[in-house]
Amino acid sequence: MSRSLRLVPAVSALLALALTGTACDGGVHGAPGGSGVRDPYFPKAGNGGYDVGHYALTLDYTPASRHLTGTAVITARATEDLSAFDLDLVGLRVESVTVEGRKARFSRAGQELTVRPRDDLSEGETFRTTVRYSGTPRTLTDPDGSAEGWLPTADGALGLGEPVGSMTWFPGDHHPSDKAAYDITVTVPKGLQAVSNGELTSRSTKGGRTTYAWHMAQPMASYLATVAVGHFTMTRTEGPHGLPVLTAVDPTQAKASEKVLAKIPAIIKWEEYNFGPYPFSSTGAVVDRPEDAQYALETQTRPVFPGAPDTSTLVHELAHQWYGDSVTPRSWRDMWLNEGFATYAEWLYREDFGGKSVQETFDEYYEGDHEEVWAFPPAKPSSAAHISDSPVYQRGAMVLQKIRQEIGDDAFWDLLKDWAAAHRHGSVSTADFTAYVEKRAPGHDFRGIWRDWLYGDGKPAHP
Repeated sequence: MSRSLRLVPAVSALLALALTGTACDGGVHGAPGGSGVRDPYFPKAGNGGYDVGHYALTLDYTPASRHLTGTAVITARATEDLSAFDLDLVGLRVESVTVEGRKARFSRAGQELTVRPRDDLSEGETFRTTVRYSGTPRTLTDPDGSAEGWLPTADGALGLGEPVGSMTWFPGDHHPSDKAAYDITVTVPKGLQAVSNGELTSRSTKGGRTTYAWHMAQPMASYLATVAVGHFTMTRTEGPHGLPVLTAVDPTQAKASEKVLAKIPAIIKWEEYNFGPYPFSSTGAVVDRPEDAQYALETQTRPVFPGAPDTSTLVHELAHQWYGDSVTPRSWRDMWLNEGFATYAEWLYREDFGGKSVQETFDEYYEGDHEEVWAFPPAKPSSAAHISDSPVYQRGAMVLQKIRQEIGDDAFWDLLKDWAAAHRHGSVSTADFTAYVEKRAPGHDFRGIWRDWLYGDGKPAHP
């Protein structure tokens, strides 16, 4: 992400509400799954009792009426015996829910869609839930005041999900700790394009409407899912070792974007040299109009930009494909593992291409008038409203530079690559990272770095 800005009722009470549907209680022996995973900043996000493996989303959107019709087929595995489970969904009208092809009872309360299948689900059982829904998707306001969710644009719409906006356009387990593969099919009026994550597998037109099918094979956190509907010029090129590069650019931004987007293959090659093999099967970018969104976002394989990005922002969002998209934070408190790493990539790119060294940049932040950097520790943002503030980005990058100073360049480059490889397509915490560093660099004392730079309040006494 690149921007300077940036809840739990008891399930038993939910199930006491009047439930819709016709399913009968078949003698359930399980217990309801949790209606949140107790994230420190977004406690209602995510759900307990299951792990999603795949989402199949079939969407039909008409920009003129802002009407969305959707079917979500969610394949998951029960992690405990379940009599009921929750999905996150804000707004939209749920028309029906089935579990394993049989009608299921369901109720709504806030962002919780509580589903009670006809039969209990056993721990370890794989089950398929189908939710049919429709309505006008909402735009949410983040705690930091920025807009996310479903953003209407001049010629379509843009779905942005960090941190919880994806629940405005499809039901699911909307927390970064639960990642899944995706197939996203979007039908729009003929003449418009629909762009999403991964690879475009088919496109067909019938009855004045065009359907685009996208496949994201590698695991993806729901906040990284995107749909961009509008007029786009779509260009296909190749990156390193034949990597498909697909860009989708609003025609008003084509000229301004041309030179910088042409750098994508070279940037990916440079990032592979520093961070290891690219973790996905395609890459690219979506460039919409500046007024359509106020920030860039590292949506998986295809970052979204509000107007033509500069090179530094492009480097930042593509670095997230390793740090944030493949290696994903386990909770929103761990956001610096995304943003500190991507910010460090910016500094490193500048160093490698004739600009200031990383150490010079570090010194400027330490010695200059940058009080905002010391507002809170990178690993302990003060609230949900501040998970995208400067300490998470710049001070997070400074933590990495302190590690580099301690262990030396060769060991540091190995650490960057090995961290990305060891946790490829996984979810990690800050504690995972500090333990990994200590294991990889025995004989070094990191206690001062963790105490003063990662977790400590205020400006450290010594750089």
